[in-house]
Amino acid sequence: MLYELYLKGLIMGISIAAPVGPIGVLCMQRTLTQGRVVGIVSGLGAACADVIYGLIAGLGLTMVSQFIMSHKLWIQLIGGVFLLYLGLKILTSKARPMDGTPQKSSSLTSAFFTTFLQTLTNPMTILSFAAIFAGLGIVNTHTSTISSITLIVGLFCGSTAWWLFLTFIVSMMSKRMNQQHMVMINVISGIIIGLFGVFSLIRLMIG
Repeated sequence: MLYELYLKGLIMGISIAAPVGPIGVLCMQRTLTQGRVVGIVSGLGAACADVIYGLIAGLGLTMVSQFIMSHKLWIQLIGGVFLLYLGLKILTSKARPMDGTPQKSSSLTSAFFTTFLQTLTNPMTILSFAAIFAGLGIVNTHTSTISSITLIVGLFCGSTAWWLFLTFIVSMMSKRMNQQHMVMINVISGIIIGLFGVFSLIRLMIG
């Protein structure tokens, strides 16, 4: 039973993390321009936020989920503006090839919390988790503490495994990158992330 719950959690983690979105673009850009460690830490930030939403959806924390959904307009507004900020920051940052210098702890902390907060400002994630829980037939089946922990551990492992896989593949490409490539990556990534922010705000206005 626990093994089955772990596998289902693993599937959920990969299912939520794998679709390409602003977080995926950001992690790839950071991996190419700042190194694999920064890319992995960025992915871990998103994975930890996924765990929080997974707990809310899976454990039936109705009051919390209702609060999130009732304030989703403000949360989406913050998320959209934050994406615009990240896009602009990437566009205006100075691109340079990696020199192998270890990243400062402050850079890693920033990498973690930007993706963590950005993932949390997408309240639709909780609906995605709820739909996946129902699709896998695990709604209200993990009532014990150990079952809940097993499911969430599987979710975290699945999400983390995806980010590790993505950053590993992308980092292999970085070995062939030069200054011109880095500038192009920053421009493309900044525009894409900024557009995600614009679309998020437009959807907010027309929704």
